[in-house]
Amino acid sequence: MKKILVTGSNGFLGQKVVDLLAKNDQYDVVAISKGPNRNPNQVDYAFFQVDLSDREKLTDFLSAQTFDAIVHTAAMTSVEACEADQAACQSLNVDLVAYLASYCTAHQTQLIHLSTDFVFDGKKNAPYDETDLPNPQSEYGKSKYASEQVLVRSSCNYAILRTILVYGINADPNRSNLVLWAKSKLSQNEPIKVVNDQWRMPTFVDDLAYACQLAIDRKAQGIFHISGAELMSINEAVYKIADYWQLDKGLISEISAASIGQAENRPRQTGFDLTRSNAELGYVPTSFMDSLAIIDNQFKTFGR
Repeated sequence: MKKILVTGSNGFLGQKVVDLLAKNDQYDVVAISKGPNRNPNQVDYAFFQVDLSDREKLTDFLSAQTFDAIVHTAAMTSVEACEADQAACQSLNVDLVAYLASYCTAHQTQLIHLSTDFVFDGKKNAPYDETDLPNPQSEYGKSKYASEQVLVRSSCNYAILRTILVYGINADPNRSNLVLWAKSKLSQNEPIKVVNDQWRMPTFVDDLAYACQLAIDRKAQGIFHISGAELMSINEAVYKIADYWQLDKGLISEISAASIGQAENRPRQTGFDLTRSNAELGYVPTSFMDSLAIIDNQFKTFGR
């Protein structure tokens, strides 16, 4: 049995990873988060409230046990928040990763670290593969690239999973993303404005959680691109969401990224070549429309 630590377990991905691994008797799962446990599922894993910014308490917690792998999902992910508080961004997104890398090196622990397409500038025709040179345009992107560099330079056994525009549903009603936001607004007949000049390969959160498990099982090393396989503009994705739930597309108006100040700090076009993650991890993403059907069922599962 492998002992796995999941950081940021109250987060969108963190909760999914805990739920996925906890139901598998191959893993002994320990979850940590800054606040009290918000996951309605509280069986088959241990939860501890640990503030990752308190290095002394984190050291005490980690020194009391050893882990085969750490799935590090905790991060400051808001582009605007990272710009507004660059010191906090540096501390959580970079310094903490350096700390975990030294722990993992000392204990022969695998570190699975989440990164982002925002390490790229979006000026190349997608898709990007793992050998393409990053050129981040925002403090968020710069911090995630810096965290990758920390791992590359370390002696830590690491797998970096870069991902794109994660969407889906979990049990936390306060958690939103492109699909939940668009469905909610359009269901209430509220008009929405959607960017039409940014292109992504949106990632289903269930696929990303499974990729974390695959990285553990395959003892993955290096950088892997994990996303959906379909390149679409943000407005195209929203039209697909409206189509699936038969909502009024007339409520959708298209705007430019520049009109809301998102042209410079977000890449225009990203998308990933999934060849390596498919070959080495066995990762195959769910299609966008199939994922919407799964999410539709999960609304009932999560009582939302």
